[in-house]
Amino acid sequence: MSLWLGHLFTNISRFTKEQTPLAESISKRPDMDEYMMSIAVGVRARANCKGSHIGAVLAREGHIVSTGYNGTPHHTPNCDEGGCGRCSNRDDYPSGTGYDLCICVHAEQNAILSAARFGTPIEATDVYTTIRPCFNCTKELVQARVNSVRYMYDWVHPREDVRDEYNRLQGFIKLVSQVQVTDPDAAWAAPGLRGPQEIDPPGPGAQSG
Repeated sequence: MSLWLGHLFTNISRFTKEQTPLAESISKRPDMDEYMMSIAVGVRARANCKGSHIGAVLAREGHIVSTGYNGTPHHTPNCDEGGCGRCSNRDDYPSGTGYDLCICVHAEQNAILSAARFGTPIEATDVYTTIRPCFNCTKELVQARVNSVRYMYDWVHPREDVRDEYNRLQGFIKLVSQVQVTDPDAAWAAPGLRGPQEIDPPGPGAQSG
């Protein structure tokens, strides 16, 4: 069994065992949102960004269409090898700033680009991402005509004067909601965002699902 598959099965197993008593966990079957988010967590293991580690899955009617994780473009040095100047100087660029200098491709972008590379349509897909999409990724998801966005960790734009526009933009997506799952690797995946078990309710402008 590959390391990636082992990580994925471990995540699904952790979810079922930690959310229910042991006697019930044997028969606990994750619903579709939990299942897809667990896969996004498995995809996230490939991320090599020096900041947050993010995984995304595009699915249609319960079937995976494409996946992506954040990192530098093909044939460039990895982020954790100094490939991205912004990520190598995190103290100079607070969260949500300096994207014009960052060469890392976001997880949602990589999922879209991967589908495009292989000629796979993504209109009307459901997006599962481990962190709520940023402003730029939201624009691209709206343009791609995705059906919904489900995220694990909330992301709030650092500029208060932009938040209303960000929420308005996300309002063009039919459904934006938060999926509650246990994440034992939260400290590694989202440093500075959340504690290992802490999940915030959907932010302003998000629709519950």
